[in-house]
Amino acid sequence: MTPVVPLMATDSVARFQGLRRLIGNTPLLVIDYALDGQPGRLFAKSENLNMTGSVKDRMALHILRRAYERGTIEPGALIIEATSGNTGISFAAIGRAMGHPVSIFMPDWMSPERVNLIRGFGAEVHAVSEEQGGFLGSIRLAEEMAEKTPGAFLPKQFANEDNSEAHETMTGPEIWWQLIGHGLRPDAIVAGVGTGGTIMGTGTFLRSQYDGIKVHPLEPSNSPTMSTGHRVGHHRIQGISDEFIPPIVDLSTLDEIVAVDDGDAILMAQRLACELGLGVGISAGANLLGALKIQQAMGPEATVVTLFPDSNKKYLSTDLLRDEPGRPDHLTPRVELLGFTSFNRECRTCFETWDLTG
Repeated sequence: MTPVVPLMATDSVARFQGLRRLIGNTPLLVIDYALDGQPGRLFAKSENLNMTGSVKDRMALHILRRAYERGTIEPGALIIEATSGNTGISFAAIGRAMGHPVSIFMPDWMSPERVNLIRGFGAEVHAVSEEQGGFLGSIRLAEEMAEKTPGAFLPKQFANEDNSEAHETMTGPEIWWQLIGHGLRPDAIVAGVGTGGTIMGTGTFLRSQYDGIKVHPLEPSNSPTMSTGHRVGHHRIQGISDEFIPPIVDLSTLDEIVAVDDGDAILMAQRLACELGLGVGISAGANLLGALKIQQAMGPEATVVTLFPDSNKKYLSTDLLRDEPGRPDHLTPRVELLGFTSFNRECRTCFETWDLTG
């Protein structure tokens, strides 16, 4: 592990402020499409434009900021986390920027790009096999290491309410003001569930502004963890449906679960790149299809929002860059992508002043 120099306490506020300007206030894309010849319009937050290329930057920055405020992390402390990839990349980069060494536990079947990016930021990667417990084993091993390491900081993304708060205070307000600034109100939001922080936090804020909004979690139809309560089958949408329902997810507060086939998601992500020039990951394809399903159920005039969680750069060795066979039940072949514009209205209320001096 590359040596790091801890920041002095007086440096941390300025460093957090600098990082904050690299994270959030992403454009809201306005995507025009036709389904079976009928025109429609969907909205998607371009989270691939965050600092390390994913929505997880928001959560990692917010968790560390709260830890500094509460004094639960010391300068130079080792950060230890279990992840399926994007969170590990975010903590590796942001942790290093704040002067922390980082150690990541993740299943050994994640894409090599994820592993190499984490290592590229100077963090250690501990690969966890299916025999060692996969995702749940990664959490257990991270907790064991933290117990043995004096002063270590364990973010616990799957159970940490600061995860949801990141989206309640940043992502949700951004979506609201970007739409309201253009005379629109969100009727529904759809987001894939990994930790669940995005859908829980964003949904909480948007409901506080408009209680009629529908908040839909999304999962792969190939592995419907939320619908069944446990792991069922396998899927190829890395970053969501990680074998269990995270503690911060309260399904009783959410609306109908949306299911999308992983092959359909791959096809849509491929088309977003090759037809619109939007280099996004597989979960973005799933989210767009889920949003399309909800809009078809609600009516063509419904304002439905989703997120493009990350970029395609973490999937170069996966099926995203291979020929994917279509099936008769896939939705993507029925969709024509017509083009996109963006709402880039800055959510100035999201840029609060951070005071970590106590």
